[in-house]
Amino acid sequence: MPSFPDNFPVREVRCTEQKEFNGKPFPLILSPQSKHQLQSNDDLVQWLKENNDVFDNLLLKSGAILFRDFPIDCPTAFDHFVKSFGLDPLPYVGGAAPRRVIVGNVFTANESPPDQPIPFHHEMAQVPIYPKVLFFYCDVPPSEGGQTPLVISNEIYRAMKERYPEFVHDLEEKGVKYTRVLPDGDDPTSPIGRGWQSTFGTTDKVEAEEKCRAQGTSFEWLPGGCLKTVTAVLPAIREDTRTGNKTWFNSVIAAYTGWKDCRNDPETAILFGDGEKMPADVMKNLTAMLDKLSVDITWQKGDVFMVDNRQVLHARRPFTPPRTILAALCK
Repeated sequence: MPSFPDNFPVREVRCTEQKEFNGKPFPLILSPQSKHQLQSNDDLVQWLKENNDVFDNLLLKSGAILFRDFPIDCPTAFDHFVKSFGLDPLPYVGGAAPRRVIVGNVFTANESPPDQPIPFHHEMAQVPIYPKVLFFYCDVPPSEGGQTPLVISNEIYRAMKERYPEFVHDLEEKGVKYTRVLPDGDDPTSPIGRGWQSTFGTTDKVEAEEKCRAQGTSFEWLPGGCLKTVTAVLPAIREDTRTGNKTWFNSVIAAYTGWKDCRNDPETAILFGDGEKMPADVMKNLTAMLDKLSVDITWQKGDVFMVDNRQVLHARRPFTPPRTILAALCK
């Protein structure tokens, strides 16, 4: 249990969906000490501003925190909550997910079709500049499914290294590169249907090309106005210098199983840095390993996940609508 300062109005709570790793429950779940404390969003925001250092430490130790039963009941309240941590927002440049801005720094989570799962990934691992902290807010809980499962990245690294040492060695030595064909305009039928205009925040092809070059990404314009992008070779295994842990920091399984539509082929969406394909048998077992080590928490109205993107991967289960999960990305 975390050691809180005296008179701290927050307590740790448990739920049956948590799992334990290294003697600690994951994720950490926090709620108000009583219904009489932190009753308004303004009170919560002010209190968080005064205790940012406490939550920085908790997030580093736990990897993910679920805030439950706090006065966060609408997108604006969520935006205020996120801003209270004093983190700079990160523009969503280069990401694949279809999204819409809702208010302030808040936008929709991946709006891909509800019957399709979103595989595990570190947010924006396929681009050089990625968010350090993620926030997810439940505005409308799904009637069935729709969890946002979490996995501790270092646990996946250790499990995969034990079972597939040669594969993990190749990932570390060769790195990976991602190939994606972006449509001309957003395609809501695809889980990676973000058009090149939304991806790069411009309708100017020259400006889009400049942003590709700035990321070290090669590009090719295709018939029909689509843009094919190929990243520079990126690390798939990274060391978290704060903890000394090696992490499974990539979007390998997301690209291999999820980057599929009429423009994209998953088998070529993710390759080793030398151009070799991913081994199919390992990919199948990687999916099973991620599911085995993941934690699925059933969403409740007002829940907020604060996730350390350097330590934890996330995904999305299929669901029965309606479901509204909002997100914020921070540097």
